[in-house]
Amino acid sequence: MGTLTFYEPNQRINHLMAAFNLTPSNSTIFILAGIPGLEAAHVWMSLPFFTFYIICLLGNFMVLFVVGKEQTLHKPMYLLICMLALTDIGMSTSVVPKALLIFWFNLKGITMDGCLTQLFFLHAIAVMHSAILVTMAFDRYIAICDPLRYATILTNARIAKIGLVGLTRAVLFILPEPLFLRKLPFCASHIVPHTYCTHMTVAKMSCGDITVNRTYSSVTAFVVIGLDLTLIALSYGLIVRAILRISSKKAHLKALKTCTAHICVMVMSYTPSLFSTLTQRFGQDIAPHVHIILANFYFFIPPMLNPIIYGVKTKELRDKVGKYTCRM
Repeated sequence: MGTLTFYEPNQRINHLMAAFNLTPSNSTIFILAGIPGLEAAHVWMSLPFFTFYIICLLGNFMVLFVVGKEQTLHKPMYLLICMLALTDIGMSTSVVPKALLIFWFNLKGITMDGCLTQLFFLHAIAVMHSAILVTMAFDRYIAICDPLRYATILTNARIAKIGLVGLTRAVLFILPEPLFLRKLPFCASHIVPHTYCTHMTVAKMSCGDITVNRTYSSVTAFVVIGLDLTLIALSYGLIVRAILRISSKKAHLKALKTCTAHICVMVMSYTPSLFSTLTQRFGQDIAPHVHIILANFYFFIPPMLNPIIYGVKTKELRDKVGKYTCRM
């Protein structure tokens, strides 16, 4: 198959439909363009994608394995780290394998159902990821501000219930997006100028009215990210107030040390997403491929670094990982 150009989309779409025995009346085939403007460098671009993805899988599966094997790590904080690892694996797996197929084999076609499934899992896992970061901030608040009641307030069963609530919230917020897209007509271009499908990227290709899509996307982003960041800021505001009341400098450092890993993970998780959003809204002079590369960073840089951060900053976990690594 030759390299896809933007000047023959209809011919390629018809060819893909014929190959899959589909017709325009019963299915829509989208073309994921990859990184427009850098098609010649797709093979080279695949190298960091593949490398970071493998490191992400190895790191996060190692965390899951060690916490699962060690009874001493069956504590609320480590259960939250495992939840974070699962969302990291899910988020990167929703994007990177398809991107590698585009880079390596030029397999750019994706059905409507495949596109909607990808964007649903992508957005739902991101919302779940944010909920886990909020819970981690609350965990650190209880550990520092009310340590004597930590074991009774945050039990393993309660963490599991909080995780279930976070999952339910993610599904309820994101499920309407593919349902809205399913009702839209797609008449002209079927080329998605990206490596993966997102709600608004797909909606903008419709020839119908996407006011509902725009409104719902904006409200969801404001409610989820706004609420979660507010709760995190509130937790850390109370933590800082509690630390300032401690007279001992040694106690100051100890309290801050317990928050270091979570602060690093939080910065790594929110910064690429917020930066990408801001550049898309206000960086009109930035080349499109830069937007796409920045957006992709969110799906493999934090998932790759999170297990490393917790492995380095959390002594108990670091020791257990070292124990199993030395056996290999």
